[in-house]
Amino acid sequence: MEGPSAIGRALLAVSDQWTLLILQRAFLLRVRRFADWRDELGMSESVLANRLKEMVAGDLLKPAPYREEGRTRTEYLLTERAVELWPVLVEIWSWERRWVPRRHGLPELTHTGCGRRTDVELGCASCGRAGVTARDTETVRGAATFAQVTVPRLHRRTVRGEADPLSYLPETFEVLGDRWSTVILAAAFLGLRRFADFQAELGVAPSVLSNRLRRFTDLGVLEVEEPGARPRYRLTDKGLDFFGIFAFLVDWAQRWYTGPPDTDLRITHRACGLPFRPCLRCRSCGEAVSRTRVRFALPERDATA
Repeated sequence: MEGPSAIGRALLAVSDQWTLLILQRAFLLRVRRFADWRDELGMSESVLANRLKEMVAGDLLKPAPYREEGRTRTEYLLTERAVELWPVLVEIWSWERRWVPRRHGLPELTHTGCGRRTDVELGCASCGRAGVTARDTETVRGAATFAQVTVPRLHRRTVRGEADPLSYLPETFEVLGDRWSTVILAAAFLGLRRFADFQAELGVAPSVLSNRLRRFTDLGVLEVEEPGARPRYRLTDKGLDFFGIFAFLVDWAQRWYTGPPDTDLRITHRACGLPFRPCLRCRSCGEAVSRTRVRFALPERDATA
């Protein structure tokens, strides 16, 4: 085996809580400088320096010099590869808005095309149909899709303590902020149900698998369909609704990364029979949403400033 699949490489790049928050601040607040990320996120300088180094190496950020007070300093710009992650972040916002009770409300999204504060829905760019769900698609994996999909990271999983009123996404982080969690959920979308099947397909340690399955049932993403010595798990409506995030991540991964033969993952939209190309549509007017046609209002941020 030459290395991980495209999806495995993508997970290595973005399945980290701090990485997701750095990207979120870059998109939402146009943060570009070390000190601004440090102050915005409350990160230690060593952790931030490590993540920025990884993101530059992974072609998510591009260092650019600038002059300030007679000194040359460095800011970090989003690369084209990173910019194309914007639908993932918007879909994360939408999923948390639908499913996760919060003490601090999420920022409101406005579609500038119709001028309304709204939400988004998943559509198929191949046929133009909107309101696509996991049940409307068929997903087929290559024989080696999950081989080496969880290559080791150089740092431990991040655990954040306090809720961030702007972007703290606790339940999404339980799924995307950890590579094993993401892969286990992907396998559930592909139809795996029993503990032994997850373990055999993914090569995950029993203790890790038990922990993630228990976490997902506690979150209401999975439920035990057949309890007992050989429990059978199935995705709940909440878990199935995570499909949009999964679909955008798979689409992004396979456009920007390559993997060995037979490691691809193909999603087909049953209604049109074409490859499913996920897109976002405005729930108010139905128009396809682009990155430059949406903006977030940050009322709670203004109120606490």
